[in-house]
Amino acid sequence: MKSFKLVLNSLLLSLALMGSALAADEKVNINTADAATLDRVLLNVGASKADAIVAYRKQNGVFKSADQLALVKGIGLKTIEKNRDRIVVGGGAPARKPATKPAAAKSVAKR
Repeated sequence: MKSFKLVLNSLLLSLALMGSALAADEKVNINTADAATLDRVLLNVGASKADAIVAYRKQNGVFKSADQLALVKGIGLKTIEKNRDRIVVGGGAPARKPATKPAAAKSVAKR
């Protein structure tokens, strides 16, 4: 019975360590990920920094490189370097331009 518990504990420990290793290999696209995903995948990025990344992206458009994350308040170069292998840059929607009112249609009088 002791040997069964030992084998089971060893197996569970191995699975837990393997899961941690797989999580470390997870990547995130900073142009498409939501705040929860950014918070979960990136090191030293909590909920408020993840929200700031999403807000910056909505305001300024897609990131062209991982280094542009340094433009987000609270994100420094050390954080970018720690996460460089986790960051994917690509895709995403361009910045939204402010909505403008359409020009009023000119009415043409019929003769």
